[in-house]
Amino acid sequence: MRILSGMRSTGKLHLGHLITLDRWVELQEQGNQCYYFVADWHALTSHIDSTEGFKEWTIDIIKTYVAAGLNPEKSVLFIQSAIKEHAELFLLLSMLVPVPRLQRMPTYKEQREQITDRDLSSAGFLLYPVLQAADVLMYLADGVPVGEDQVYHIELTREIARKFNNLFAEVFPEPKPILSKVTKLPGTDGRKMSKSYDNFILVDSDEKSLWKKMAPMMTDPARKRRTDPGDPEKCPVWLYHKAFTHSTDELDWVKHGCKTASIGCLDCKRVLHKNLVAKLQPVWEKLKAFDEHPDMVMDIIEDGNKKARECAQETMKKVRDAMKVSW
Repeated sequence: MRILSGMRSTGKLHLGHLITLDRWVELQEQGNQCYYFVADWHALTSHIDSTEGFKEWTIDIIKTYVAAGLNPEKSVLFIQSAIKEHAELFLLLSMLVPVPRLQRMPTYKEQREQITDRDLSSAGFLLYPVLQAADVLMYLADGVPVGEDQVYHIELTREIARKFNNLFAEVFPEPKPILSKVTKLPGTDGRKMSKSYDNFILVDSDEKSLWKKMAPMMTDPARKRRTDPGDPEKCPVWLYHKAFTHSTDELDWVKHGCKTASIGCLDCKRVLHKNLVAKLQPVWEKLKAFDEHPDMVMDIIEDGNKKARECAQETMKKVRDAMKVSW
């Protein structure tokens, strides 16, 4: 199976991204043909005023991809804007999508309503699901790891693939969404994780700063006092335990201790902190190695871009021939 997915270059990666990366690594190790990229053009749709940070963030994201377990020898790691064919396919596919169809996208309507600190009235923001479709279809992907909020985008991609195939020739497979096994992590304050709320924990946090973020994390509101019992299912910290605490004994200890008030919230968080440090320590060591040898990551990017470009050029030849627009 061929897999395609990416992350936007709007900043450093946080623990929510790390869960996604774990899934990507799993797909890689299952022997799939994986293409993972940094979506710097997508970042423009909401961060047109922050482009000065894109290059640094893009390099940092590739470093984190590899530090988290993606292997450049097994997966193609590349930068979206380095493959200009994405722009060409985006243009061609945009001719197949009615504007009202894009305006009905749930994520488009939700983000226009919820994100008030950025101007999302651009044509680029309206059209970004088409660019996303171009990213996926360019590599003839069979599966796309996404969160539930992105399933609508994959359905649009399938619609575009069908329409192109019916109108011109059979070029594109219809990709299927691959949903994450772990629920999306909330922010440290219980709200949706967002850079705007400063309620996220960066992957490259050290042990001390990790605890500084975790100690004040919101827990079950019912536990106002140390002696009050709580419900783990109503506690944001419990979702982090589900993602990062893999010992059944520790999970049972946390659950029982919370429900009986035999442990305090800080006791619960200390167990989580221990397990997060164990998870992140190898990642931190690899990131440090990249910092000491910066040419390593640039070599990975250059090699990945080359492989992605070769694949994209083959796809675009098929597309142009099918559309009778070859020169």
